[in-house]
Amino acid sequence: MLQTIRQRPLVAAAIYWFALTFIGQSLFTLYILIFYGRASVTGDWRAANDILPDGMIPGDGPGNVAIFVHLLFGALITFGGLVQLIPRVRAKYPRFHRWNGRLYMLSAVVMSVGGLYIAWGRGETGSGYATSINGIIILVCVYFATRFAMARDFMRHQPWAIRLFLAVSGVWFLRVFIMLWVLLFGPDGLGEDLGGPAGVGLNYAQFIVPIMLFELYRWAQRSKTPAVRWSVAATLFLCSTLMGAGIGMAWLFLWLPNL
Repeated sequence: MLQTIRQRPLVAAAIYWFALTFIGQSLFTLYILIFYGRASVTGDWRAANDILPDGMIPGDGPGNVAIFVHLLFGALITFGGLVQLIPRVRAKYPRFHRWNGRLYMLSAVVMSVGGLYIAWGRGETGSGYATSINGIIILVCVYFATRFAMARDFMRHQPWAIRLFLAVSGVWFLRVFIMLWVLLFGPDGLGEDLGGPAGVGLNYAQFIVPIMLFELYRWAQRSKTPAVRWSVAATLFLCSTLMGAGIGMAWLFLWLPNL
């Protein structure tokens, strides 16, 4: 009971983060399904290519298939990952949790390999290094999450599953971080196709910052010092609030105008 009371600030911070993430990623999923789904049905990728640099290129069959599969799995994996994090779903529907988890990991592998092909097969070396590192992190997380799940070592499975979710969500975090940067500092430093100092930094921040904050959260959970737990909880509340501002900006200026 005492341990539960001590964890309350961290639990509240985690719930706050998840609520904002659930809203933000649901909006992002809606955007992907409507905007890119419409382009797929009509075959008119002009508007989509204005947003997706080097998207559908005439004559590049493998690359176009990779882009399409990447977008499709992006929508499926975003919502599937959110469901995996809900404790009540895990407790009441364990079979659904297992099968959805398997589909999620398969989708993560497909997305990771597709992202590596898009980054290097088309010579997009600007963000290719960050994409490659993120892709490798995803594959490593899939390996350990699967290994510990099969061994029924759920205490070690769960952290790897959450790291996987955060790494897979990098494409979403990137858009949120970009719009937060624009809100705070304007477009200065982003550069064309995120080639500026801030743009390059955000390409790496999309997976470094979320995983770093998760490890900070886990460290605070193990700490017996109240000041540590409260300070980390306050940090997470602040970072989540900033993330919420980035979500609002992304919805108003990136996603909603294209629906």
